[in-house]
Amino acid sequence: MSDSSSDHHAAAAHGPVTSPGASPEDVGHGPDDHHGDGGHGGLWQYLAVFVALCFLTTMSFLTYSPYWPWRDEPQVGWAFMMAVSCTKALLVVLFFMHVLWEANWKYVLTIPAAMMAIFLAIMLIPDVGFRNRMVSQERALHMARGSDLKLLEQAAAGEADHDGHHDAGHVERHDN
Repeated sequence: MSDSSSDHHAAAAHGPVTSPGASPEDVGHGPDDHHGDGGHGGLWQYLAVFVALCFLTTMSFLTYSPYWPWRDEPQVGWAFMMAVSCTKALLVVLFFMHVLWEANWKYVLTIPAAMMAIFLAIMLIPDVGFRNRMVSQERALHMARGSDLKLLEQAAAGEADHDGHHDAGHVERHDN
């Protein structure tokens, strides 16, 4: 009879044993239960993350201000803004999407997706780098070039063109 009573108890448990000596109904109802407001950090933690996001957004705007020390090097600003954007995305995902408190299966989902995103970006580099190799003549005439930046800067500064005449309606293209 003891075999049938143990079989009946095992059939009633349904699923793996989550805690030695406790039935699945008893697990998760103790003081360490994470279903309350305090299990995910509470209001103060969310406010701290919000303040951090506001600070990081302010740091992003700093790159366009006159106080930015690397004003002559736009690559530094772009790299800084990418780092700030990734940090902000990480904070949102970890805290507001509650990924920080998820089980370890989150790595099974995020690591392959991150690897595929990196792989896709690397595979698109040749397309971006060689996008103007085989284009029509009409499109090549209207395509932006590095020398156009100098012309735009001259026009913005109000400098005269090579003849000494200032014509705002006509900007002559000089290809190097």
